[in-house]
Amino acid sequence: MKAEQPSFDAPIPGMSLTHELGARPWQSPAQFSNVEEVVEYYLERMSLEEFSDQLIDVMEMGVPVTDIANTLQLGGVMEGVHSIDTGILVIPLLIEMMMLIGDSAGVKYDSGLESNPNKDKMRKSKADKILRKLELKIDKKEDTPKKEMVEDKPEMDMPTGLMARRN
Repeated sequence: MKAEQPSFDAPIPGMSLTHELGARPWQSPAQFSNVEEVVEYYLERMSLEEFSDQLIDVMEMGVPVTDIANTLQLGGVMEGVHSIDTGILVIPLLIEMMMLIGDSAGVKYDSGLESNPNKDKMRKSKADKILRKLELKIDKKEDTPKKEMVEDKPEMDMPTGLMARRN
């Protein structure tokens, strides 16, 4: 049998921290610096048929439109297209555009803007579950007989062994 040789082609630990400043897209100045340019970039991107098809598929899965918009703008920041500031300012427009695409396709979607009525029920049920567990623990402690404390003198064991003192 031939023993496997170790691979020395793996990255060295800490190698990812050795890139020079500005080598990553988010460390460089943004491609678009004002809101109008960023809006134009996203409108152009959203007008593509491929984007619309993918967006409709994701909306049909039940992903809130607000989450999609946040993910889209975060991707733009990481690619160096725009800064985080302009991305946050553009989010309302992205949400409106995605809702318009969903409406025109006849898709029922979750906008993510309304409060979820089931959210409070879920939180309440979790709290009830925790309270029931706590009550069960308290009941179990009360059901177990309490040991009476007896004050007996502890027996002194005489030391034994090679180094023990002799009396």
